[in-house]
Amino acid sequence: MDALFRLFKLILIFFICTAATCSVKLGQINIPATANTFFIPIFQSTSPSAPSDLGVEFTETFRDKVRRETRLSFSDVNPDLEFLGSVQSFQVTAVAPQPGETTQYSRLTIRVKIDYIDNEDEKNNWNRTFSHFVDFDANQNLLDVQDDLVDQIFEQISQDIFQEAFGKW
Repeated sequence: MDALFRLFKLILIFFICTAATCSVKLGQINIPATANTFFIPIFQSTSPSAPSDLGVEFTETFRDKVRRETRLSFSDVNPDLEFLGSVQSFQVTAVAPQPGETTQYSRLTIRVKIDYIDNEDEKNNWNRTFSHFVDFDANQNLLDVQDDLVDQIFEQISQDIFQEAFGKW
């Protein structure tokens, strides 16, 4: 009877550990086993209202994310995975209208188009447009808050692209 109780405890511990392991894996990324390198060229900005360095800024934000959060190495020679694209829109609009033809907030929206290319398996290829916005007080000058807003937006867009490419669990 004592041996049966020990066996039951071991089986129970095994199932608890297995369940804990499964729940941890749900948040992990999924990179193709054959992929070792990635390439993200400098993105161009096709929006006439965007700052001239906006494409470069997004490129660096996204490259840093992939470097930090994956095992992939950056390579511009025969990369396994490629992220091509452009910053398509940089737009400020008024939101939350107030009496007297004023607005309480302005909204900065940025849209980025991505072509994801898996050079090992083209069935994984996709293209998609990602966008995000941040509201700011309409009394603030955009130039005073622009850097912080762009950083927030690019962090979110980078996360969205990353999830689309590597978050398939």
